[in-house]
Amino acid sequence: MSYTQKFQALADAARGRVEGVGPEQVDALMESGTVLLDIRDREEHEGGHIAGSANLSRGKLEMNIESLVPDLDTPILCYCNVNNRGALSADSLRALGCTNARYIVGGLKASNALR
Repeated sequence: MSYTQKFQALADAARGRVEGVGPEQVDALMESGTVLLDIRDREEHEGGHIAGSANLSRGKLEMNIESLVPDLDTPILCYCNVNNRGALSADSLRALGCTNARYIVGGLKASNALR
């Protein structure tokens, strides 16, 4: 998929501010209580997702995150198809005070490659 330069610059900056987690770490993080958050649209989530993940689309993330994860210290791991929306979401969550928000490097595609 081709992105505009401005969007890509925004996503690159977000990746520079938040920690990425390798897909090989996801299972262990989930076992330790990390909330796995699929930030893609509902239709994308219904087409396939990582088992155990909650779905909260990027467009509604900031409005609804506290109803899904009321404790701002809860570890949250965001993902999309590859990187950009996951990193942008983790960055937005950190700006809202979610101190442990990160994203899966390579997103769903990288995670599926391991399974």
